[in-house]
Amino acid sequence: MSVATRGVAPPPVVPAAAHLSEDDLRRLADELDALRQEVMHDLGEADARYIRRVIAGQRTLEVAGRVLLFAASRRWAWWSGTACLTLAKILENMEIGHNVMHGQWDWMHDPKIHSTTWEWDNACPADQWKHAHNVLHHTYTNVLGKDRDIGYTILRVNAGQPWRPYYLAQPFYNLLFATQFELGNALYDLGAQAESGEKTKEELLASLADIGRKTARQAVKDYVAFPLLGALSGRHNARRVLTADLAANILRNIWVHTIIFCGHFPGDVAVFPEETLTAETRGQWYMRQLLGSADISGGPILHLLTGNLSHQIEHHLFPDMPSNRLARIAPRIRDVCDRYGLPYHSASLPRQVARHWAKVTRLAFPTATKHGQGPAAPTPSHQRHQPLPRVIA
Repeated sequence: MSVATRGVAPPPVVPAAAHLSEDDLRRLADELDALRQEVMHDLGEADARYIRRVIAGQRTLEVAGRVLLFAASRRWAWWSGTACLTLAKILENMEIGHNVMHGQWDWMHDPKIHSTTWEWDNACPADQWKHAHNVLHHTYTNVLGKDRDIGYTILRVNAGQPWRPYYLAQPFYNLLFATQFELGNALYDLGAQAESGEKTKEELLASLADIGRKTARQAVKDYVAFPLLGALSGRHNARRVLTADLAANILRNIWVHTIIFCGHFPGDVAVFPEETLTAETRGQWYMRQLLGSADISGGPILHLLTGNLSHQIEHHLFPDMPSNRLARIAPRIRDVCDRYGLPYHSASLPRQVARHWAKVTRLAFPTATKHGQGPAAPTPSHQRHQPLPRVIA
């Protein structure tokens, strides 16, 4: 994140935070820095046991699913095996893969659970995902023109994005995108590399070849090797194992797409113009994460299956904080928002899903233009001396 520079014009105003002074933002940054330091210094064996238990549970589910699918000729075995395999893939993608590759468990110094060594069960190679997500998205969160995760460059999810005729079909291709999210995400990450200009044409072609090889390995594993193993229990079982693997991958993709979009694109999150980054202070960066994210309320099982991205606000504030700690700090983050008069976006999963799809449908049409300036701030007891980044509603 950048720091304020002498002689540089300040960013434009965020109405939801216009009541905060420079001192308020410094105190906000100090509070959140102290909270992060408190949690990170408290990490220990109990946290290590947590992630090891999750990994063991995920692998147990996968083995159980594969064993059940040997009897897939029985309907109950197919459904049970597919359910186990789907849950295993969701856990591996969300609570394990995403979070390990964020470096949340690097403090354990375990080479088997480390951001530099983990390769996930996904079409996107880990090194490409880490650059597009950890570096680009988490640096430029919700900055229009910088954060390519805003609509993944194919969806209009903010009125500040110019309308194009093909957006009329976005409610339909968003659903298709959900079913093939891992492959779409891999190609999107390649697009991020191309747009950044950091790689030559030859390097981009090499990255595309890496995606092709990773996708081929995944396809051979799920759609050739395991169906052939399934055929050992009966000639027609190969087809049943194939359909179970296909169903598990599609269900995993839809779930991941749903959770990610609900944390970034429901109706009340803010999107910022590029000039927001001009002389952005640490307090302003924290504020951008708070205003540009949304949580999903629910219980422990929901949080586990979302990779704790149901605490998207907390994750954006502290991307490298172990996921099992996010639920514990969420009430404190809400309290910070209340004390500083900032909105804390949180709602149930059905409500966030409805808000996301309503936005995708509404913004498919050219008549959906800017409509206000975001959440209203409480009546200030004092006024700012320097404006803050405005939001694009």
